[in-house]
Amino acid sequence: MRRIAGIILAVVLIGGVVVAVIAGRSHEDGTATKTVQAVIGSEKAEFFADPDVVEALAAKGYTVKAETSGSWAMEGLDLKGYDLALPSSQAPAVELAAKYKVTGTLPRPFYSPLVVVAHKNAAEVLAANGLATLDTEHRGTFSMAAYLDAARADRTWQQLKGAQKYGELTGTLYLSSTDPETSNSGALYLAAASYVENGGKVVATDAEVGRTAPLLRKLVSVQGAQQSGSDAVFRDFVSGAGNPLVVVYESQVASLLAEGQQPDDLVVLYPDTTVNSDHTVVPLTEGGKAVAELLSSDPKLRELEARHGFRPQGEADEFASDTTYLKQELTGVHQAAVPTSKVLHELARRARG
Repeated sequence: MRRIAGIILAVVLIGGVVVAVIAGRSHEDGTATKTVQAVIGSEKAEFFADPDVVEALAAKGYTVKAETSGSWAMEGLDLKGYDLALPSSQAPAVELAAKYKVTGTLPRPFYSPLVVVAHKNAAEVLAANGLATLDTEHRGTFSMAAYLDAARADRTWQQLKGAQKYGELTGTLYLSSTDPETSNSGALYLAAASYVENGGKVVATDAEVGRTAPLLRKLVSVQGAQQSGSDAVFRDFVSGAGNPLVVVYESQVASLLAEGQQPDDLVVLYPDTTVNSDHTVVPLTEGGKAVAELLSSDPKLRELEARHGFRPQGEADEFASDTTYLKQELTGVHQAAVPTSKVLHELARRARG
């Protein structure tokens, strides 16, 4: 298993996933700052490059020099000389902590749940067939169990009541996701689906992997070629291309809304069983620990995290959500536990076939 994962990681890295992003150099008044070397998930690059974030960190005496990497690819990196790693999921963070003998509780300053974005026509058809409920014109709840039943039966849009009115709703009903072997969002989608398929329990044993793998394989194979990152998938959806149902991070929608965009054709469906993308810090030095603490507790940085669509740990009212599309509080949403990194890698491998 580790050999296979290593090959995958090597391919990802050779493909040029790691890109330098420098978040500031010094405070505006010229005060010297301590440079902290970090490797981060790519979805946080805009956050660390934000001049307001640079200023807030510099005011506390730090400059973060960050490089981006796929969260799962971080396990294969040599992090000697780095001060912290910040993958977008707890599982790879735990693996990194074990590898570098980091002890204690790993800070999780902010998080973002997986959601399903749908075009309005698709959302209305799902609601008419018991696969979703709509709270507002642009927000609702997605039934994971009902969807998995439909996927197991290979249901098509044409079999759903009301779909005949919309020519774009044809073929097999499925959610588009990213490649679970290289992308965190794709892997977390499998984590949520496997949890439901396993009777509301996290998959942990070989027998449970074997029992859930056939359905996960069906969820992935129906999609054909998959993107390696959630940004491209979300951009395609917003532009009107591709599948009418896509799994993305809530933070991507929140960031779009923060830019002043309010797509009339966008409906955000919160799965009734979902998984949080817990952005987890692995502090490798004292400087890394200090920045991790700032990300968790500094009021200005927490405000900026929310501005970028992330949910700071703690009070829900810090999340700058537009409740037309997003939930201020995640009521009615069950947060599923995520399998260990080893199990999730195996689920992804089997799903990809």
